[in-house]
Amino acid sequence: MTGAGATGELESVRVTRILRDDIVLGRRAPGSRLVERDIAAELDVSRLPVREAIRALVAEGVVVARPRTWAVVREFTHQDIQDFAEVREAIETLIFVFAAERHDEDGIERMRLVYEREMAAALAGDAEGARIAAGEFHEIAAYLAGNDMLNELISVFLTRLQWLFGQHDDLVAMAEEHRIIYEAMAARDSDALRSLIPQHLASGRLAAEQRLAGGVEA
Repeated sequence: MTGAGATGELESVRVTRILRDDIVLGRRAPGSRLVERDIAAELDVSRLPVREAIRALVAEGVVVARPRTWAVVREFTHQDIQDFAEVREAIETLIFVFAAERHDEDGIERMRLVYEREMAAALAGDAEGARIAAGEFHEIAAYLAGNDMLNELISVFLTRLQWLFGQHDDLVAMAEEHRIIYEAMAARDSDALRSLIPQHLASGRLAAEQRLAGGVEA
């Protein structure tokens, strides 16, 4: 059992959050080693919460545990991206359609505010801020869909979804796609969303594949 820090947050939860952000925002590159003692020293914690954090991130699909050696940040392959995209398209199209049909005024206002924050960050060259807001845009839609089963399904690959946003270089274009999606949601235009969401996700898949093509496939 790990203790709580000054804010009351469990150390293992805090370490997991920090490492997850480092991975999905590209601070820790694919293939980089996660050495317990080094991370513990860096974050001023014992090795136990680091070990628990690594175990959690293995379950989330962004870290690979290698027996008798270091855990490493996962190196995604083209097949990984294809498999992820096929499942994600089906689930997220349902999420945005349901969110369009079921949102209230407060919910659609949250979507507007996070989109505007994303666009402002993208225009200012704040890549990290834009990518975080992009992830929140999809998370809010999942909440507004009002379907617990869909929320459970998307939680399985939420971290990988956030990682995918980290592959975008044209952040203004991504924010613009979110503006169009937001406007369709505000208009409760389910038919438009059934076309817009697959197109939007295809651009994310292309960005990930182009980034992967520039490196070394695992």
